[in-house]
Amino acid sequence: MAAPKKYPDELRARAVRLYRESDPKPTIRKLAQQLGVHHEALRNWIRQAEADAGEHHDRPTTDWPRRTSNSRRVSLSWSGSTRCCVLRVRISPRSSTRPGGDRAVRERSPAVPGRARTTGSREIASSTYYGWLKQARQPSARQRGDEELLAEIVDIHTSSGRTYGSPRVHAMLRRRGIAVGRKRVERLMRRAGLQGAFLRRKWRIPSTRQDPRAGPAPDLVERDFTAEEPNRLWVADATRIPCGQGAFWLAAVRDAFSNRIVGWKTSDRCDTDLVLGALEYAVWSRDVRDGRLIHHSDRGSTYTAFRFSNRLADSGIAQSMGSVGDSYDNALMENFFSTLKTELVYRCSWRTHDEAENALFAYIDGWYNTQRIQKKLGWRSPVEFESSYHQRVPAGTR
Repeated sequence: MAAPKKYPDELRARAVRLYRESDPKPTIRKLAQQLGVHHEALRNWIRQAEADAGEHHDRPTTDWPRRTSNSRRVSLSWSGSTRCCVLRVRISPRSSTRPGGDRAVRERSPAVPGRARTTGSREIASSTYYGWLKQARQPSARQRGDEELLAEIVDIHTSSGRTYGSPRVHAMLRRRGIAVGRKRVERLMRRAGLQGAFLRRKWRIPSTRQDPRAGPAPDLVERDFTAEEPNRLWVADATRIPCGQGAFWLAAVRDAFSNRIVGWKTSDRCDTDLVLGALEYAVWSRDVRDGRLIHHSDRGSTYTAFRFSNRLADSGIAQSMGSVGDSYDNALMENFFSTLKTELVYRCSWRTHDEAENALFAYIDGWYNTQRIQKKLGWRSPVEFESSYHQRVPAGTR
């Protein structure tokens, strides 16, 4: 993002003088457009000039930071005829220098009879102080709404296993019938310290081993991972899962129409039996019969094996393969593995293969397919997306 534009002091002075001396006064936005400055910058200049002139007391004067020696703790006081109240404001380095800023921590000392003089103090109106107290005791409707909305946000974020960021939280709020802006959700999540799962940098261990003696199948997909109906395009691959017991592999098959994982299998060996098991699971769960399905994978030796090719042919499934060493040719499957490792694998550790397999089962069948919403699917889960498709298309037309 570009750095904020620095305007010359002369331009600021002239702009403020032009506004204050104009009669009638023009709108700030129109004047800023004429001068070629941002309207919010001009608005801040005018408010600062009014504060320096003593016309407003909602912000410090220009020389206030110098008089307080840039201290992080500023003592403010005012005196009355029968008592003296001292206001201490602790301001963080990144917060606004405004005494009433959001990050200010306000304390009131016991009332002391008589008048008191505090070096470097700044007088403020007693109504300002009591206004702060009233705001703390009686929050505004906006503040109460933020607290209620934050409770919903925390519930959604927790239910997702702390994986949802603001876009998915915002979509879930809309699904619950709560109309709210995306920026407001971002602000509340940032204030509460909530964030979605994000990718940590990891060393990637290549897992594709090509058999030079096998002849690969042609590429029938050509990076077009779209399908108009279920069971028209499947993508498949295998990946390594870290486990304390030793090597552990996951092979999965994904439907390009709904992004649903239709078959998967785990093993301590990445061999033909592993990918065949995932394929058998997918064929059984989807009841594929019409011979219009394409199975796309990389050129690993497990997918070019004779047994695997024969099983595809027996089921009437056309085999397709991408090029060597190019993840874009199987990007849809790589996308799932990236999501799986970001939201689960890199955030957990397992001692045994059984623990890892149970966690994968809970994530794939208990969360990813049934509950995890996706933007491509109109903020619906794969199961919801397929259900809406089957309800929309009459039986016997597919």
